Amino acid sequence: MNKISPSILAGDFARLGEAAQLCERSGADWLHIDVMDGHFVPNITIGAPVVKCLRRTTGLFFDVHLMISEPDRYIPDFAAAGADLINVHAESEGDTEKTVDLIRSLGKKAAVALKPATPAETVFPYLDKLDMVLVMTVEPGFGGQSFMADQLPKIAAIRAECERRGLATDIQVDGGITDATAPLVTRAGANVLVAGSYLFKAADMPSAIQTLKNL
Repeated sequence: MNKISPSILAGDFARLGEAAQLCERSGADWLHIDVMDGHFVPNITIGAPVVKCLRRTTGLFFDVHLMISEPDRYIPDFAAAGADLINVHAESEGDTEKTVDLIRSLGKKAAVALKPATPAETVFPYLDKLDMVLVMTVEPGFGGQSFMADQLPKIAAIRAECERRGLATDIQVDGGITDATAPLVTRAGANVLVAGSYLFKAADMPSAIQTLKNL
């Protein structure tokens, strides 16, 4: 069964705590929190103080996606704020493997995200240290974009390499996930689905989450 991680980016920013609680009541497994700095991606969202406040509202597993240029500067803050998993981009500044080691040294799960143009093989050198790989199926920076089907072979390549090494690594997809696109990514090897607009605009979020879980 898939793990479902609703993207808080699609919630009402004036009522983020209530949005998080809605996700929890609706049967979500994780909460996906997009952190954007206006430099690595052309948008600005939230920082560690907001994550700390959200942590008080829900017991959901916090899946924090750092779309920022210098993740090492801020990882300790997000760890202290209540992140359970910290996801950094392979394209960010710095040594990705050292960044992964930093996350793990703080007792958090570590993940690396890949933009659409970044090949699957980029994560292979440190795949054994990762709890998860995120394959972006849209260009990072804004919600509501259309799903990029050309990323399916990348998902399949990462899953094949994990299986070759005997790793039970989670593979997450983020971008344009709906009941129509979810079967494509799960067949390719993904098992953690981030969905924003599809869930928050659904008339019945619990039903929508269950649909994605069962696909």
